[in-house]
Order: sequence, then C-alpha cells, then structure tokens
Amino acid sequence: MEFHKIGIIGGGISGIAAAKQLSKHEPVVFEATDSIGGVWKHCSYRSTKLQTPRCDYEFSDFPWTQRDNVNFPSYQEILDYLYSYATYFDVLKFVKFKSKVVEIRFVGDREKSGEFGTLLSGQPVWEVGVQTNQSENIQWYAFEFIVICTGKYGDVPAIPKFPTNKGPEIFKGKVLHTIDYCKLKEDESTQLLKGKKVVIFGYKKSAIDLAVECAEANQGEEGQACTMVVRTLHWTVPHYSVWGLPFYMFYSTRASQFLHERPNQGFLRSLLCHMLSPMRKAASKTIEYYLTWKLPLEKYGLKPEHPFEEDYASCQMAILPDNFFSEADKGNIAIKRSTSKWWFWEGGVQFEDGTKLDADVVVLATGFDGKKKLKSIIPDPFRSLLEFPSGMMPLYSVSNLHTAEIRCKWLSQLVDEQFKLPSVEKMLDQTSKEMDIMKRSTRFYKRSCISTFSINHSDEICEEMGWSSRRKKNWISEIFSPYSSQDYQEDK
Repeated sequence: MEFHKIGIIGGGISGIAAAKQLSKHEPVVFEATDSIGGVWKHCSYRSTKLQTPRCDYEFSDFPWTQRDNVNFPSYQEILDYLYSYATYFDVLKFVKFKSKVVEIRFVGDREKSGEFGTLLSGQPVWEVGVQTNQSENIQWYAFEFIVICTGKYGDVPAIPKFPTNKGPEIFKGKVLHTIDYCKLKEDESTQLLKGKKVVIFGYKKSAIDLAVECAEANQGEEGQACTMVVRTLHWTVPHYSVWGLPFYMFYSTRASQFLHERPNQGFLRSLLCHMLSPMRKAASKTIEYYLTWKLPLEKYGLKPEHPFEEDYASCQMAILPDNFFSEADKGNIAIKRSTSKWWFWEGGVQFEDGTKLDADVVVLATGFDGKKKLKSIIPDPFRSLLEFPSGMMPLYSVSNLHTAEIRCKWLSQLVDEQFKLPSVEKMLDQTSKEMDIMKRSTRFYKRSCISTFSINHSDEICEEMGWSSRRKKNWISEIFSPYSSQDYQEDK
C-alpha cells in the first residue's frame, strides 16, 4: 500500500485547483478518465458553452488571454484554458489517469475524529481503493487527508422509474441519457438525430442545447420536428443584460445582495432586509417583464408562475442559444407541457392522460444523481451525512463558480494550520442557517445554491483565513462592482 499525505479524487476544475494550492505536499490526483476537465470533457455537447462571461470563470493567478471577449467560451476553450493552467503550474505530474476510486475506508481514530487538531498527523487516516485501466484488481493507497472533487454532475445519470413492462425495454427505438449523447462523435450524433422523430425530456440547459442540435440536424423537407417534454418550468434568459443594464447589477454586487437574507445578519439587518423586500421583488419583476417582452414565453406556454429570483437563488437560470425560438418558430422544435406520469410503448412514449408521442429516439435530459455517486465510495458513518431530512446536502462551505478556487486556498491554509476550524457545533449551526435561508429563498432549495449571498459567503471564507473581506480599491467599487476571482488573488 502506497502512503502519501494528500489524495484528491477528481481532475475537474476543482480537483486541479486543489492540486495547485496543495502542490507543496505533492498530492495524488485520481482521475477516472484519460483527461482532466470533468464535466467539460465528458458531459458536453459540441455546442456547449459557458453560461457566464469568461472573466467570471477563471483562476485568480491565470487570467484568460482574451478575458474581455464578450462571447461565452465553448467547452473546448475551457478545456484548453484548464490544460494551460495545469501545464503552467506543473500540476499534471500529480494526476494518475484512468484511475477510478471505487472505495474509501476510514482507518483513523473514531474517538478523535470530531476533534480538529493537526490535519496532517503523519499517520494514515484514509485508505483509498483504485481500479486502474479498467482492471479488476484494486490498488490501495493510504492518506492523511483526502479531498473529494467529484462534483454533482456526470457519471451517474438520474433515470426515471417506470411501471412494469412499460420501460425502455419495450420501445423499438433508441433510448439514451444525455451523458450517452455526450460520448458520441459529431457525425454519430448528427446521424442519430437526422430524419428521426426525437423526444427530449427536460427543460434545463442540456435539454435546450440538445433540442437546438436536433433542429439543426433536421433542416430541410426530410427533417423531423424535435419534441421537448417540459415538466417543470424555469426562467431562461437570452443574454447578460436586462433593459440595457448588465445583469450583475441585479444580483452580483454588494448593493444588490444587501437586499437578500444572509446568515448571521442580526436582528436589525433582518428587519432592514424585510423592509427592503419590495425592492427585491421589484428587481425580480423587472427581469420577468423583460424576459416576457423579449422572448415568446407565453406563446409557447413557457412562462413560469414562480418569481425569477427563485430560479436565480437555486442556480436554475439557463442561457438560451440564439436560435432556440427561431427554430421553434420554423416548426423544428415542438413544446409539450406535461406534469403527468409517462412511460414507453413500442412506438414512443405515452402519458397518463392517454396521449402518445411517436418517437424513433428518446433522450432523457433528466440530470444526474450526485448523491448516489458519493454514497458509492464514502464509508459510514460519513455516508449518513448525505441523507439529511430536508433532502439537502449539509456542507459547511458550499461551492459555486466564484468560490471553487478560494475554497481551495482556504483548504490549503487549513491543512497548513494557518487557522483552525470552528467547533462542530458552530459549523453545524452555520450550515443550518444557510440551509434555512435557501429554503426561504426558493422552492428549489435542494440544489444548495448560495447565489443570493455568495459575496457574504466569500467574506466568511476570507475572515477565517485572516484576510480582509473588503477586496476592492474604493468604496464605490466595493458596493456597486461585481466580485470575481481576481479580487481574491492574495491577502489585501
């Protein structure tokens, strides 16, 4: 059994960031595939693009060469950027490719597991079983500390359950999940969709992008319309401006986030937040009016009944491809709204109300089961933390695009004993407060999104590291400018 200080599971954005920040400890990074990149490599279509400006998705010490380019970068551009970063900081030498973690064992002292002293004690605490090159043999490694960077998306698809004898097995066409579609080469995906009756279940980013690819493959007289079955509506946006104002002004500055509830805000701050709630609702209504005016949502029955801010608070907002509604107008994309149960018949899919859709191909854009992926490797008693009564995952530090790198900096300083974790009680209290806020902010709270108080969350990370939480050059920028990774280059 090989012994190392730190093991990192996953070679995506967070895994590579963690490897760079922990590089002096020479970590071992286990990547199940033959490439770094995570979902950008293995769960992307040829048309997949980032949903935020590139300057909002970069490492603090490695800016994009064209960071002011207003076009959203493609998945290939993001992969190239990540490889450039990993090469520049010599991180790839830590990565073991085609090394899938299949089991983790806790071999530390259970009685002391609740005490946070020296995290690198010199003794093995975790044993990690790894399958290499799809071999049945398992190689075991021992670590003092492990970092799990497997993410919530990819690997394990969420598949609907069907009644007996009404599942995919009776369908004479082809059924696949979006993760299977991502594995196809361009000519294979085009051939799969061209001239076929395609039904897509879902209305998030992967489903929307796939519908456009299907429409583009079915141009001309022989083309077939692609039908999207939309079960849960969410707000979609065409670009990052509203009535000519940059989108970040509504939700991504201190001024805008001041309107939203945040943890540990005290009685007066809570009272003020309540008094300012009309402004918060007005911001949401402004965006809703704009989207209803800009997009034919009512025409296609795609206008949600819930406020826009609930989708933003749960990270459900999707950027539409430019030609989504133009293809719908041409009849290449059809929309079917249905909240009823459904199943397969030999010629397609059938709904509880008796209606049927003929299909040659059915694609399930039904998301991924991140909990199942974690539960397959995390040992007891830690596995029980994934089964919380609310259905949420209780995390002391929640990740989003802005915090992935700063959390790795936080982790590096924690390992190096530059600060100590709070007590278990305090961390649980903090976690409970954040989850309560998520519940009050959106009906989709189980996604554990911190978008409406992300700056406050980063402030708390900075304060734990002993950094100043005010990162801008002047108070005007501090209040009205959005935060990015560049603001967290080093302590200021």
